[in-house]
Amino acid sequence: MISVNEIEQAFSHLNRDQLDILLEIRNLVAEISPHAASEIRRYGIVYYDVRRGGPVRAGICQSIVKDDHIRLAFIHGAFLPDPGHLLEGETFPKRYVTIDSFESARWEEMKALIIAHSRFDPYQFALNHKE
Repeated sequence: MISVNEIEQAFSHLNRDQLDILLEIRNLVAEISPHAASEIRRYGIVYYDVRRGGPVRAGICQSIVKDDHIRLAFIHGAFLPDPGHLLEGETFPKRYVTIDSFESARWEEMKALIIAHSRFDPYQFALNHKE
């Protein structure tokens, strides 16, 4: 897992609120999937379960940095339960949550999305839905 210090260095150009959002997402992933791999990319951070595969097949979530917000993205988000109606996007199957500020973020609902996505296996889903 990428350290807090590495995130702070890589994203030192962000304001404190955006940085706090990235760090909270990292903390949630570390709590939910302590074995998760993470990589800093040009657009943010990707988290995945190396025991099940790479960032697509075994993706947990992505933190995507935008100019005025952070997106919590899920590569297979279209298949997630979303009782809080947080998920946005129309690129199938990817979905994301827009996080405008740390204080307004719905952390418990986002944690539930991270948990659900960390357990999602696209290959099992495909096998169970064959006609």
